[in-house]
Amino acid sequence: MSANESPAGRQPTATYDSAFLKACRREAVPHTPVWFMRQAGRSLPEYRKVREGVAMLDSCMRPDLVTEITLQPVRRHGVDAAIYFSDIVVPLKAIGIDLDIKPGVGPVVEQPIRTRADLARLRDLTPEDVAYVTEAIGMLTDELGPTPLIGFAGAPFTLASYLVEGGPSRTYENAKAMMYGDPQLWADLLDRLADITAGFLKVQIEAGASAVQLFDSWAGALAPVDYRRSVLPASAKVFDAVAGYGVPRIHFGVGTGELLGLLGEAGADVVGVDWRVPLDEAARRVGPGKALQGNLDPTVLFAGTEAVETKTREVLESAAALEGHVFNLGHGVMPSTDPDALTRLVEYVHTRTAR
Repeated sequence: MSANESPAGRQPTATYDSAFLKACRREAVPHTPVWFMRQAGRSLPEYRKVREGVAMLDSCMRPDLVTEITLQPVRRHGVDAAIYFSDIVVPLKAIGIDLDIKPGVGPVVEQPIRTRADLARLRDLTPEDVAYVTEAIGMLTDELGPTPLIGFAGAPFTLASYLVEGGPSRTYENAKAMMYGDPQLWADLLDRLADITAGFLKVQIEAGASAVQLFDSWAGALAPVDYRRSVLPASAKVFDAVAGYGVPRIHFGVGTGELLGLLGEAGADVVGVDWRVPLDEAARRVGPGKALQGNLDPTVLFAGTEAVETKTREVLESAAALEGHVFNLGHGVMPSTDPDALTRLVEYVHTRTAR
């Protein structure tokens, strides 16, 4: 089933006909829909309040907190979609990988994956491993009504980069050394991660998510030839695994201007674009048959209302001829962003693009 077919019995009509899902399906919309990556998070005082004294991974495993945090930007900004509050390493933690998210650092893996014997630690993910996700999404869909909920997961390459490096990296020397030096071990690692990622997305869709986004945050570190040979097959496996649900599939990475065509080729219905490539040029690189998502530079939000509106008009003008467009930032909301600037931006896009 394609994203252009209504998955009967899976989505309420009001959700299926939302501006966000229509744009993902490249249908006519009443206005350009808006949501923001990291819209639920540190830029909101209400988020900081409910997270006081609660570790990041713990907050991802509490349905009450997940529900409240996911809903906060919908209430405040009037965005056209919610995104499920979680972290890309949650499924790895759920299958028993010893990791933690350290403030100011990011995910840190106690014992990195470096050998073939280490692959045995990556068992399949079951719905029971993440029962709190099913519970939270049930609560969220009841609250959201006609507003779609986006599920998400980290892509195999980005998960592998954390697992092999042991934490965040700027050079990915260990991950790339495995990719170049032991391509079969690398392929087996990404294939295993593709199964885990697909399982995590399936849980979210079956619980009620109306779309899913695959974050390949660090794919921009790769040359196109290496992405095609060593990464694309695993990402394609994830997208293929959830294709039958008929929900739109979004693919996003940072610094992926040279990879945009390949991101679409992996199987996405919507290709996310960071701020480096204008959307009309991105459309040329991706080719027909895909909607695009993006792509205001997140730092523009610090420049004042007039500058924000000027740069937003540039994005919208660049998107004028697209088959489908979901307005977003070119990366996540930065923690020190003024929440009111985001609220004004949503209203501006809605008003300016009203049909």
